Parts: sequence; C-alpha cells; structure tokens
Amino acid sequence: MALTGNTTGDLNTTTGSAALLSNSTGSNNTATGTSALQNNTTGNNNTASGFAALQSNTMAEGNTAMGYKALQLNTTGERNTTIGYQVLVNSTGSHNTATGDSAMSSDTTGSSNAAYGYNALASNLTGNGDTAIGYGALDAQMSGDFNIGLGLFAGAGVTTASSVICIGASGADVKDSCYIGNVWMQPGGSQAVHVNSDGKLGAQVSSRRFKEDIHPMEEASATLYGLKPVTFRYEREIDRGGTQQLGLVAEEVAVINPDLVIRDKEGKPHSVRYDQVHAMLLNEFLKEHRAFIEEQRKMAEQQNEIDALKAELREQRFPIQKVSDKMELSESVTKVATHNP
Repeated sequence: MALTGNTTGDLNTTTGSAALLSNSTGSNNTATGTSALQNNTTGNNNTASGFAALQSNTMAEGNTAMGYKALQLNTTGERNTTIGYQVLVNSTGSHNTATGDSAMSSDTTGSSNAAYGYNALASNLTGNGDTAIGYGALDAQMSGDFNIGLGLFAGAGVTTASSVICIGASGADVKDSCYIGNVWMQPGGSQAVHVNSDGKLGAQVSSRRFKEDIHPMEEASATLYGLKPVTFRYEREIDRGGTQQLGLVAEEVAVINPDLVIRDKEGKPHSVRYDQVHAMLLNEFLKEHRAFIEEQRKMAEQQNEIDALKAELREQRFPIQKVSDKMELSESVTKVATHNP
C-alpha cells in the first residue's frame, strides 16, 4: 500500500502501511511509519518519520517531521522542522521549528516560530516569529507575535500581546515589555542597569577614560531651580496598585533643559535623566557648602578683629584709669586743704 499512486515522482523512500500512499509527482520524499505522508501528491523534499507524520500534507515542500503525529494536519505549510510526540500539529504555517512533546501542538497558521521543550508554545494558533525555549515556555500564548520565552514556564503570563521578552519570568500580557527573573530585590553592591531606546542594556560608567570635554559644572546646575516636582500615579496598565509616586514630568523638564530628558524612537519625551538631576543636586550642595565655609571664614576673621579691638581697648583702658585715679586723688587733697582752718 506504499507509493501505490506514484506516477512520475522520483527518489522517494517509504516504509510502512499507507506511507506516501497518494503521491503522484512528488520527489525526494522519505516516509517511515504507518500513514506517513499519506496524502502527499506533489510535495517535494519532505521527510516524515512516525505514525501519521505529515499525514495531511499534499503539496508542501521541505518539511521534516519526526514523531507520532508530527505535523499531522499540515497541508500547505512549508519548511517546518519538528521532532517529538504530536509536535506542530499544523495546517498552513511555514518555517516553524518545534522540538519536544506537544511543542506548538495547537498551531494553525503561525509561521517562523521556534519552540524547544515540552509544551513550548503549545497554545499558539496564529502567532508569528515567536521563540520559546524551555518546559512550558510561552505555553499559554495564542496569537502574539515576536515574543521570546526562555526558561521553565517563561512567558506563562503572555496570551495575545506581542513583542514581550520573558527570561526566567512568567511576565504579563503587556505588549513591548521585558521581564527578567531573579533581578528584583537582589542584594546591593552592584551597578544600576540602564537601557536605551534601542533596547541595549548597560551600566553607567564614570571613569575618566570614557569621557572627553570635561569641565566644572559651575552654574549649569542652576536649571534645578526651574524644575517643578509633582506627585502622581501611573496609569493602571503600568501600575495596577496605583501607588503614589514622586518625580517630574518629562515634557515640563524638556522645556527647561532638553538635555535632562530621555526621548523615545519618535523623539518624544519619555523619561527624565534622574541620575543627571542627582549630579546637579550634588553640585548645588557643594556650592552652598563652599559658600557656607567662606562665610564661616569671614566670620572668623571678623571675630579675630573684634578680639583684637577688645584687647587694644583693654590696653588703652589701663593708662586712662591711672590718670583718672590721679585726678581723683588730687581732687581729694584739694578738698582736705580747703576745709582745714
């Protein structure tokens, strides 16, 4: 019953009942297992190994399916690679790679996905360009595109959102977001991590060897006096708890000093460079401290002058007192002489 319908197909290899049963002109196919590539007619360069592997394939090309019912429902999807039990039970999606028991087992039209691990991308139906590596990675996703889940149940909280990155974390169904496990609440002793508008992570550096055109800040920090601190709450999709926050409004800061604002890819104000604000606060503090020290110095000099004047007055008071005493004695003698008969 294998290859019974073949007419002009070349270089096909079959092993198993009904393997490549319907093939007519398809070439370079290999089918091993009962019903493997059973309905293929014109598809070329396919490899199916396992019961009902690529069973529904008709004319799609370049697929590799290894395992029980691997790619069983695929009809026209091309260049898919699967290894495992009921992997990528797919209909028309192309360029997918799935390895692991039930990986991408629900996929219908999703393309260009990569799933490695048990139940990885198991619920995906139409999502494209997703990457799931690990047991249960992105297993609840149904339609999101360009998501990445790395680790045990990584991305378990993602269902329909797109462009979500989850590394060792379940994440949430929020588009254009990134979640990394084992970072929050870690002990100190390390540098803060910064990210730019291109998504590049890095630590802020302070060494002179990374800098040029260095000058004292001087009056550049005077911008601080124009800033308007506010209290606020983030929108619910950012902070469900609605915790009261303290800070600045980027658009208002941009009017006062554009260099204190971080902008998005469209050039719109996105955040405030609070690290720069801290440096400016330090400069203002040091300016006030230097002014205080100078005032203390002046006061010390003035006190020294006062002390010197006091000492001089004391020195001058002694001869004056002597003259005064002599004058009082002279007056007393005169009075005594006047009263004697």
